[in-house]
Amino acid sequence: MNSTLYPICALISLSAFLFKLRVTRTDRSPTQLALAGNFFFLTVTFVVSTPAVWIATSKFVGIVNFSGLLAQSTVILSAACQQLVLLHLTHERDTAWRKAVPRLTGLSIVLLGMITLFSAATSIGERPTDFALTKAQYYPAYLSIYLIGYAANQIDIGIMGWRYARIAPTPWLRRGLRLVAASMPFAMIYTSCRIADIIASQFGVTGHPWEPVAQLAIAGTVLKTVGWTMPDWGRHLTTASERLDRRRAYRQIIPLHRELTSHLPEVVLPLGEKADLRTRLYRCLVEIRDAQWALRTWMDPAVAALAMQQGQAAGLEGANLAAAVEAAQLKAALQARREQAQPATHVATPRMEEPEDLAAELSFQRKLSRAFTATSAPAVTHTAYLVHATNITDTEKKDA
Repeated sequence: MNSTLYPICALISLSAFLFKLRVTRTDRSPTQLALAGNFFFLTVTFVVSTPAVWIATSKFVGIVNFSGLLAQSTVILSAACQQLVLLHLTHERDTAWRKAVPRLTGLSIVLLGMITLFSAATSIGERPTDFALTKAQYYPAYLSIYLIGYAANQIDIGIMGWRYARIAPTPWLRRGLRLVAASMPFAMIYTSCRIADIIASQFGVTGHPWEPVAQLAIAGTVLKTVGWTMPDWGRHLTTASERLDRRRAYRQIIPLHRELTSHLPEVVLPLGEKADLRTRLYRCLVEIRDAQWALRTWMDPAVAALAMQQGQAAGLEGANLAAAVEAAQLKAALQARREQAQPATHVATPRMEEPEDLAAELSFQRKLSRAFTATSAPAVTHTAYLVHATNITDTEKKDA
């Protein structure tokens, strides 16, 4: 499993490291530099843990199982970098470094202890596939000090990540930190497996039966990598999603816009051929509202009252009900205008809903367009057909 799993993890970590290097060209804040260091150390960990590289590295250095010490040391260094990231996200720079000192001191003690105890393990020969198991059996002190440092740091990272996720300023940072915190159980599974190795060794047995669980738990590190990079690539997903949503919105409201402006071409302002979709969509919203006001004198209050009654009877409420009523009014007004049958009195306003902002306006006009184009039935009875089109969930609302 090591020969397949670790190269995959190494490739993911290396990709994140190279991506973060590009970021540090313009942003060399402690947070970005620590993240780059984190991905670098993770890459070294997984590359060295690959059996073929493990043997070659130890042979090159000339120290038996040197790769084991290197891999586990870079795990500790990676955890230190992650703590620096979270401390600098949570506190001002001076406070962050002050709080980092005891943590870094503790990790330094762990590394010194590991190096000191490592020399006792050089006589057992190269162990590229079960180094930790062999350590647990013959040198439990080495593995114990490593596990203490590893577990303490993973718990600290998980807690800090979860706490800051509650107040993080951007959605993708919040999601990324939650994912980082969610990886803590994997670290605890790995730690538990290694503790079980130490206990099992005292009874003359090894932990080979649960070794696959320990190795898969290490893959939880991938969750951290995804979480730490999520604020960088997540915003591009949001941008792409917004573009797709604008296209859907434009396709949804253009039938209503086309129908109204075919009768009232005077409300249309010419746009250049190079106008982007955002501009065309905005103009459609404005021109639909302008057309509504232009048709106001053709809107009979009785139509609005009957449409309201029918909509309520059908179970519509809120924006869905308002869209149904406005659609019925527009249908009736267009019909009256074609027949030159202007009502004796007209409505004071063609609008049943006053959205707070542009996003809410777009969401409402999508409902209005669906209601308007749901059927070609006559204006008043048309309301009964609007139920299916307007009684929908607000899927257009975007993550703020």
